[in-house]
Formats: sequence, C-alpha cells, structure tokens
Amino acid sequence: MSDLAHAHLNTSLPVEARVDHLLHAMTLQEKCHQLVSVAPWALVNPDGSEPEALAETLKSSPGHVSNFGIDDPAELVRLVGLMQRRVIEGTRLGIPLLIHAEALNGFLAGQHMVFPTGIGLAATWSPELVEAMADIIRQQMRRAGFRQALAPVMDVALDPRWGRVHETYGEDPYLSAAMSVAYTRGLQSKNLRDGIIATAKHFLAYGLAESGVNLSGAETGARRLRDVFAFPFEAAIQDAGLASVMNGYADVDRVPVAASREILTDLLRGTLGFDGFVSSDYMTIEQMVDRQRVATTPAEAGRLAITAGLDTEFPTPFGYGDTLVSEVEHGNVAVELVDTAVRRILTAKFRVGLFENPYPAERIDVAEVAEEGRGLSQELARRSVVLAKNDGLLPLDSDRLRIAVVGPHADAVGLQFPTYTYPAFREMMTAMSSGALGNMVGADPGMARWNESLLPAVGAADYVRSTLHARALFEEVSRFASSTVCAAGSTLTDDLDSDEFDQAVNAAAEADVVVLALGGASLWFNGERTEGEGSDSADIALPAAQVRLADAVAATGTPMVVVMVQGRAYTLPDSVLGADALLISTYGGPFGPKAVADVIFGAVNPSGKLPYSIPRHTGQIPVYHHKVAGSGHRNPLPPGVEHLYLDMDASPLLPFGYGLSFTDFTLTSVQSEKSMDTHGSVQIHALATNTGRRSGVVTPQIYLRANTSGVSRPAQQLAGFARVELAPGESKQITFEIHAEQLAYTNLAREFVIEPSDVDWFIGLDSDDKAIAGAFRVEGAPRPLTSAERKFFSDVTVR
Repeated sequence: MSDLAHAHLNTSLPVEARVDHLLHAMTLQEKCHQLVSVAPWALVNPDGSEPEALAETLKSSPGHVSNFGIDDPAELVRLVGLMQRRVIEGTRLGIPLLIHAEALNGFLAGQHMVFPTGIGLAATWSPELVEAMADIIRQQMRRAGFRQALAPVMDVALDPRWGRVHETYGEDPYLSAAMSVAYTRGLQSKNLRDGIIATAKHFLAYGLAESGVNLSGAETGARRLRDVFAFPFEAAIQDAGLASVMNGYADVDRVPVAASREILTDLLRGTLGFDGFVSSDYMTIEQMVDRQRVATTPAEAGRLAITAGLDTEFPTPFGYGDTLVSEVEHGNVAVELVDTAVRRILTAKFRVGLFENPYPAERIDVAEVAEEGRGLSQELARRSVVLAKNDGLLPLDSDRLRIAVVGPHADAVGLQFPTYTYPAFREMMTAMSSGALGNMVGADPGMARWNESLLPAVGAADYVRSTLHARALFEEVSRFASSTVCAAGSTLTDDLDSDEFDQAVNAAAEADVVVLALGGASLWFNGERTEGEGSDSADIALPAAQVRLADAVAATGTPMVVVMVQGRAYTLPDSVLGADALLISTYGGPFGPKAVADVIFGAVNPSGKLPYSIPRHTGQIPVYHHKVAGSGHRNPLPPGVEHLYLDMDASPLLPFGYGLSFTDFTLTSVQSEKSMDTHGSVQIHALATNTGRRSGVVTPQIYLRANTSGVSRPAQQLAGFARVELAPGESKQITFEIHAEQLAYTNLAREFVIEPSDVDWFIGLDSDDKAIAGAFRVEGAPRPLTSAERKFFSDVTVR
C-alpha cells in the first residue's frame, strides 16, 4: 500500500486532513459499512475463537460493534481486544471499531458500579456529582476498549404514563439541561481524546409519546420543539461539545424523525449548531418499513434515512451496508450523502483517539473495578431521597422501637436496578436464553445465545448481592432497629394468599412503627413490572394489590412511614396520603435501600427535590409546572368559578421541586436589580436561613415569567437553583445572575429573539412556593440570537 494510503496515520496532520486522506482511499463498500455496526459474535466466539463467517465480515470493514455486556470484566477486555485486533489487522485500511455501550447510570458491564437511575440523579439537584459519576464511567469504558456511550437521556418527560420516565431527568428543560451538560462534560472530558463519545437521546420529543404509549408520535408544534424539547440537547451541544445524538423512534408532525431532514439537519445542525454524528436507535430504519409504513423496502427506508441526516445504522445492517452500496451504484443515492456521513464517523474516531489507542487495557483489576464509585453512588442515593410528608414521626429513635417492614419492596433488593442497568440487562439475557422471553426492540436473540456461556447461572437478587453488595430495605432498617420483622403482604401487582396478607397486617399491628415499602419496578419485558421500555400504563395509580395492603396496614393504627420506590409519579390512595411520614425514593441501585434507612433513622437529613409534579389523578395528565400562561392549572379561575375541574383541584398533589427537611428554612428578600438590556444581565438576591435545630441543605429555586410577547409563554420557567448547606442559625446570601439570553424564545415571526419585556420572578423552595418575589424590565431593541450566542444557565454565587 502506498504512503499516501497511510497518510491518515500521520498524527502531525490536522484531523480534517487525516479524514480527507482516509476517505479518498476508501471503496464504496468500505464507506457504507463504516456507517453500520455488527454484533460482537460476528467477530469473536465466546471462547475467543473465530466465527465461521469472520472473513466475510472483515471484507466490508465494519465501523461499529453493537451493545453487549458480560459478567467478568477481565473476559470483557479480552474479547474486545480480539474484536479490535481482528478488524485492524484483517481489513484493508485497518480502520478501528467504534464500540458502544449503554451507560445511563453506570457502564453496562458486569461488576461495574450502578448509580441511581436518571430520575434519581435529577432528584439530587447536584449536577456536579453527575459530572463526577460520568467521569468514573469514562475511565471504566476507556479501560475496557469502548469509546461511545448511548447516554444520557435528554428527553423532557411530561407524561408519567410513559414507562421510560425513570431514564430521564424529569419534566423541566432547565434541570434536564443542567444534568445533561454535567453528564456530557464528565463523559467526554475536557479533550475528547481522553473521553468517551456521549450520545444524547432521543432526538426529538420522544418523551411526548401520545397517550403515554412508547414509540407513539409526538403531536406538537415547531415552536415548542425548539424552545422546550430541544433545550437540553442545545445546551449540551453549545456548553459541552456534545459529540453524538441518537434519533427518537417516534414521528414528529407525522414524519419519523429518522426520515426527517427538517429535524435531523435543518433543526439539529442548522439551528442548534450540532457538528457531530447522528446514531440510529436500534432497528430505527427497519421500523420505517414494518411499523411506521413510510417505506416498503430496506432500500427505500435507507434512502430516506441517509437523506434526512442519519449517519449510522445500529445494531446490524438493514437499509445501510450492502443495501446502501446498491442504492448508490444504481444512482438512487448520491455518493456525496454517504461521504458526508462517513466523514462524520471518521472525524469522531480520530477525535476520540481510536487510531492512536484502539485497544483496551492489557489487564484489569476486577477487585478495583468493583470498588470504583461506591462512595459516590451512595451519596447520590442519599441526595435523591425526597421527604414528602412528616408529621413529626421522623427521624425514628432506633433504640426502643419494634419495627415492621412490610410491602413488596421490603425484601426485594433486585427491584432497585431498572432497565439500562447491567443487572436488568443480565436478567433479560437470561430470560431470552431460557426461551422465556421474545425479542425486545433492538435486542437480537443472538446476543442471548452468545452470552449464554458467559453468564453464570446466578439469579438476579443473588447477583446484585454478591457483586454489588446490595441489601434490601428490611436489612438496612435492621442496622438501626433492635427488633424488626419483615413481611411482603403483596407483590407489586398481585395479592398474595390470605395467610401471607394477614401475616403482614398482623406484623404491622404488633409493631411500634411500620415501614410500608410500596412502589414500582422497571424491567425489560419480563417479570412483574409497572415501568420500563414498552411497559406503559393507562392509569398511574398505585396497583390495586398494594392499595389493599396499604388500607389494611393503615387500619391497624400503628404509626406508619410509607416509602414509595418509583421512577415516575404514581397517584396515591388516602391510606398512603394519611401516613405519618412519606418518603419518595427512586431506583437507587445498590445503596437505594441504605439511603432510605439512613433518612428514616436520621443518619441523613433528606435534601432530595422532586424532578416532576405528582398529579392527584391520572385524568390530570399532563400536569407540569411550566404550562403556558392560561393553560391547565396555570389558568386563572373565571369569576364565580371555584375549581377548574368540577371534581377536584387542578393543581398537582405535589409540585415540581418539592421536598422537605428535618430542619426549617426561611428565604428573605435582599435588594435586587430592576432592569437590564437585551445584551445584559440582572442580579437577584435572596437570604437563606436555617431556623431549625440541625444542619441541612436548602435548595432555593428561581422562576421567571415574561409578560409581554406575541405568543403564549410559560407561566413560569426555572432559571436557576443552588444547593446550600446551612448549620442551625446560619444564613447565606444567594445571588442569581439572570442573563437576557435565558428569556430568548421563538417569536410570532418564528425568529429566535430576546425582546423587551416586563418579567416577574419569584424564589421559593419548590415551583409553587413564592417565598419572595419581584420584577425587572428587559429594555432595548429586540435582539436576534444564534445558538452559539446563548447563555443557558444563570450564574449562581453563595456567600
């Protein structure tokens, strides 16, 4: 091969030149296969030997390897090294593989730490810890030879019927953006050469699935798409250099996103300034044929996708690969479209350092891997617990009490690990291997067959106990209480027999305090579940079996602490709402139950804040704090009308941002600025004081409302927050510097602008708490704004 053919290996050349040299040297087949991934078993057998069809696979020089995970980190590293070496040494140009994995709240691989799920991370309101978590994931993935993470989930989730809410950062674009930017920065590092490619998903409005049913279309307008649902993606693009975006499965305005040039090119690249590559969600192109019916053949679907701007096809070729080669050769697809997509993939591979450092670590310390992130996972779990009610029962005195821990979450350690964690993935693989489960979207049954010899026969609960040292809530309560008893009383969705039900109720009746552990579970199409991908709900009420148990336990009259373990909002019965204390916990991973027990007994003062509103009734959906002015529960009551609904209050039961503490706080006003121009900023001050008798964390939140514009604006928008630790009697001043760019919006002429406006603001401890309030004026001429000029977040100082 000539020196020119190797010019792309010259590290003294800029990336653009290296890409040009390599692209020029590639055949059409090599180009089209750089856009697709292959399954790991196409490159290596579980024992490390070569598959029969390896030579055929290597002819086309595949670009990517699809997601997989196995129990043993050392074996994972060995197999990844074999895959990479076979492609580099066995293909004409030796272009290294870009191997990806899920990493929503931990690297999806055996024995690696699991952190709280996305909604739990959001409940911490701690983006700095999310960045630290992502940095740990970065180190682990690079060590194992992976360079792309299919995370984070940036969907703004407004409908709790949708089973994937727990993967998201909740209902608010600002909070979601803060977490998304933090995750992206931690994962990609300051220099992507040392990082992992973050893949923001699912672009766009995937969380707006009609009727809460997964994969359903999003019925919304272009203005809302730009200003609300694109906001977290745009922030990550501009503030963190986001390197990849994954399309959503859904239609937007009746066009599948993967076939929409308007979404993937005009909006994503033209408006938001994205310059990375677009990854396909698994089987996206196939779904255009068999589900959305916008194409009749793989070739037609592939043609739509490449024209729209979809740069890859995962997990295996359907409309790209050889099909795309034929389309170009027959003149149906311009080779320039393929070149553009390949250029983006090669650029990413050079930027992430694959050509210089393609292989995993030579060895891996399994014991060290198992310990990485333990302290951080525990701290995140603690910060995620929300105290929703406390009539003085908490914290409990552990010395003198007989405690009954009752309910389906009392002794169910495995339920702390939802979809997109390795334990849940492992359980799905085991079920598929045994034939007990069909195929989920994007999960090839071949994966289960390949993994079968790599997954020891260990049940889910035993696996998380032995590898992650997870313990159930009953066990964690027993650390504090001298006398405890445990009884389930019901499963998540079904009654147990009368003897088991009576055992739980009797245990509650004989105890001094009962901890009633209720809630949901997220699994991949197998087992008892209330949430998860493809596990949506028409009614978000707590399952009837749990309601019957709660009613019976409440009727005993024993003081009751209810723990709701959930990844989305549930409407709650009177027996739960009447409890002496109510804690809301998410799927917290190995330390979720420990964090709850620490709060119950006062070892931790709770500081979690709800990342979503909790409705009173399913019929209110969607209910979220940033409704446009005059809409939903933000609609002022007409004269003589007492309620927006005839049968109940239209407001949420618990508002976004809500969460109590074991101490008390006050917020008082400090003189703030009254005006800024459309290029400026305004400083708003508040004084937070701990008026209670123990140290705690207060999270002041500032909300804005622009009052004059040509279109309906949100009745309020979150514009900043701060977690502030205060000792008893201590005060600190919080200053929010609000930038004019935070008030930019798509106006009546569909221009993205900052306009003169009267703006109301309030600061409170949740989205309905107007502890202090004021107003300022934005003055000057209207100012058109590009994405690159945006300031997405307020600057916050605490002193």
